[in-house]
Amino acid sequence: MSALLDGISKNRFVVFGRAGMDMYATPPGVKSEDADTFHADLGGSSANICVGLSKLGSKAALVTSVSDDAVGRFCVNRLRDYGVDTQYVRAVGGEFRNSLAVYESCIEDFQNVIYRNGAADFQVTKADVDAVDCSAYGALITAGTVFAAEPSRGATFRAFENARAAGLPVIFDIDYRPYSWPSPAVAADVLSRAGDESDLIVGNDEEFGFMAGGMDKGLCKARELAAKPGRVVIYKMGAEGAVTFADGQEIRTGIYETKPVKPNGAGDSFMAGLLASIADGKSLRDAVLRGSACAAIVVSKPGCAGAMPTSAELDDFLAAQPGPTLS
Repeated sequence: MSALLDGISKNRFVVFGRAGMDMYATPPGVKSEDADTFHADLGGSSANICVGLSKLGSKAALVTSVSDDAVGRFCVNRLRDYGVDTQYVRAVGGEFRNSLAVYESCIEDFQNVIYRNGAADFQVTKADVDAVDCSAYGALITAGTVFAAEPSRGATFRAFENARAAGLPVIFDIDYRPYSWPSPAVAADVLSRAGDESDLIVGNDEEFGFMAGGMDKGLCKARELAAKPGRVVIYKMGAEGAVTFADGQEIRTGIYETKPVKPNGAGDSFMAGLLASIADGKSLRDAVLRGSACAAIVVSKPGCAGAMPTSAELDDFLAAQPGPTLS
């Protein structure tokens, strides 16, 4: 595990995955179909992780493709506004388009409409990843969506090879989105391969259950993956907290109670808070708890990228909390 933590401690991350546009209905509580106004901001799981890291004081570079149009340029501009390194973001022409998410700030009957036809981010190539200077980073991060289609699938597995050659640990957020995949069987096979090649794996109970072929097998799958020496696996269970498998230990942690206004963005913020906290010298247990606090903050605010907390906001939140709770 020391090689993994040493890489994270450098606090410089290269992140693979999508950047998209989020449009969410305003004010909070208004349903999308009833809204007169929508707020636009950056979205996409990997872009959100980059923003979360940047706001917590880490360095993050995103490797992706965006559409060569106003929406693609909007996403790049927002990445830069948030302090994310965009040198490896490439614009692609033709009919490829950035992802668009249309959602609302509500919990009951929450709706998130995703447009992913001809997704530009799937156009990342092996040439794109070979252009990345791995020596400038301490760790590679990817979200599972990049593996749903070619050429980004093969390109990201190439990125894994390049990271290994450069001595970088690989951090994998399973992030299973069924609508992106040609079939569940392909998804299970490819995501399992990505897990086998990773040093830190983060996912929820449904995602591990999917990889294992049944919800009742998810915890066993997490334990199985964690059996590889040096690997850390974090099994998230929503309101029931998380189990972290590391060096033969099972560390159980709770969550921080908050008043949510929406459910999305929590996983991206958790990942950013986890990694930034490890880089800051926190213990693995405390880093998981700080990641959970970041998740609680994000679901309590509209939007995703813009809701990611700064270090000061995270510390203020924790200072006001009685402590984490377990269901």
